[in-house]
Amino acid sequence: MQRPAAHDKPEPAPNSRVGYRSPPEATRFQKGVSGNPRGRPTGSLNVATVLTRTLREKVVINANGRRKTVTKLEAALKQLVDQAAAGDLRALRHLTALAHDAEAQQNLRDTQRQDLGELDRDVMQGILRRFQVIEEKQNSSEGDNPL
Repeated sequence: MQRPAAHDKPEPAPNSRVGYRSPPEATRFQKGVSGNPRGRPTGSLNVATVLTRTLREKVVINANGRRKTVTKLEAALKQLVDQAAAGDLRALRHLTALAHDAEAQQNLRDTQRQDLGELDRDVMQGILRRFQVIEEKQNSSEGDNPL
């Protein structure tokens, strides 16, 4: 494939303005054509996806003389707990940090559920009040118009 020579480029139209934020029309991105044609390939995975998939893979471990199939995450946590119980201070620090984070996330979820429950209660009470007002209006209008 030959490259076009510099003199083969089309001349800009005489009335088109070229300058700051106005590149020549010949060098502008064409509509429907990506400015990064060799960008990230479709189907490529990011680090978080690969990590999640890897931690969910199953492995066989020996627990109390029996073979057991668990995820890699469970196996790693079991090892961490065992090392911390054996007196490894680094493992104990990691375990307490993980436990603290897990507890904080659980507390956050509980407060969000509680807030949602209170919000739901308020909405339901508002709806009930509206129905009561409508019912009172209907009852008062029925009492005024005897048939």
